[in-house]
Amino acid sequence: MEIVAHTGPAHKDMDKVLVVIVGPTAAGKTAISIELAERVAGGAEIVSADSRTFYRGMDIGTAKPSPADRARVPHHLVDVTDPDRPWSLAKFQRAAFDAIEAIQSRGRVPLLVGGTGQYVRATVEGWTVPGGEPDLALRARLEAEGALDADKLHARLAELDPAAAAKIDPRNVRRAARALEYALTTGTPISWRQRKQPPPYRILQIGLTLPRPALYARIDARVDAMIEAGLVEEVRALAAKGYSWDLPAMSGLGYKQIGEYLQGECDLPEAIRRIKSETRKFVRRQGAWFRESDPGIRWFDVRRAGVKEMVGVIEAWRGEQWRR
Repeated sequence: MEIVAHTGPAHKDMDKVLVVIVGPTAAGKTAISIELAERVAGGAEIVSADSRTFYRGMDIGTAKPSPADRARVPHHLVDVTDPDRPWSLAKFQRAAFDAIEAIQSRGRVPLLVGGTGQYVRATVEGWTVPGGEPDLALRARLEAEGALDADKLHARLAELDPAAAAKIDPRNVRRAARALEYALTTGTPISWRQRKQPPPYRILQIGLTLPRPALYARIDARVDAMIEAGLVEEVRALAAKGYSWDLPAMSGLGYKQIGEYLQGECDLPEAIRRIKSETRKFVRRQGAWFRESDPGIRWFDVRRAGVKEMVGVIEAWRGEQWRR
């Protein structure tokens, strides 16, 4: 198999900066990033690294920045595709690099904001990500094969990408099928994308955190607010447009559980309980990407630290870059 070369930003100016805002779902990244963008010297623009906000028509369940939010601060990579046309990691990475460069060229600060760890890390660390569109039909066939014989599917993956297979539980059919689909459609092991060529700008990573009880309380309140805002109607409208329940976008948090309710598999209170439970599990998985022990991330407990303090850290860091 041939390694596909990484093609990141073309410029060589290492004084270009990127500020990254990470943290778990419901930690307040959207509101805080908008305030930061308005207050940093020279202004800033936001590049979304939340894979769920890519999709048009999926607003409530993704806690997407509102039109008013986007009027306050320019947002990039929001509403860029339809639910039945998922973006690959390679497509996101290219678009993110392009958006970051364009913002830098305007003399403004790009803020990469999101909780999708894979997308953030691929951009910040400059993973080598071979291109290629997802083959949803192939993925469905592989998942069907795995449902019948998970060990056989995993063994097939081990032949093409032993490094990926070593990290994937044979019982995780969806993940094994995705890795095998990637290898078959791109001719490149999915594990190779972790090869790195850091992008040519200086990066400051800011993490937002809360103790788990407080974070879980926020999650519960946010889910209740989504239901009140019309999440059921939003999911019903998507289904009415012909979007299949099997689409990755429609199997995301909130959409999957409301879909189960609309298909008669559970009542609404149970669907809401499942959303809250699955969101808590998702937060725990996010922790594998954004660890509070990571020395490369400056963490702020959002109960105690305000935007003013974060702006001070950003400006002090930018000053250090200029003095180099």
